[in-house]
Amino acid sequence: MTPNKKDHQPTIEDFLAGKSETTQALFHHFVASYRTLGELEVHPAKTMIGIVHGKRIAWVTQLGKNFVHIVFPFKKPYPENLCFQKIARVPGDAHQFNHHFRMYYKEDINGEVMKFMKLAYNGEQ
Repeated sequence: MTPNKKDHQPTIEDFLAGKSETTQALFHHFVASYRTLGELEVHPAKTMIGIVHGKRIAWVTQLGKNFVHIVFPFKKPYPENLCFQKIARVPGDAHQFNHHFRMYYKEDINGEVMKFMKLAYNGEQ
């Protein structure tokens, strides 16, 4: 019996299919950079890819032509930064602030971004 496309669980390959080499390389670099902090899992969902260490610590929400868009959920806003293009409280949740990061170059994973990745990895969310 062929699985119904509606019931198909997406894979990382599904998300990367048809994406530019640049975007694929950025995605793999982001995951590899995160793995330098320790073990984690990459969970594709219907519309995004979850980065999981115990619970979701980041979401890859968009794989563009030449970028990867990532959201980090934190318990409070961190406005003093140069890496997030947007910080927004999640409607209906007074304790979650999504921090939006758009990666165009491998070098965008710098010390500041790694600090926030580590903060999320260690459980500040």
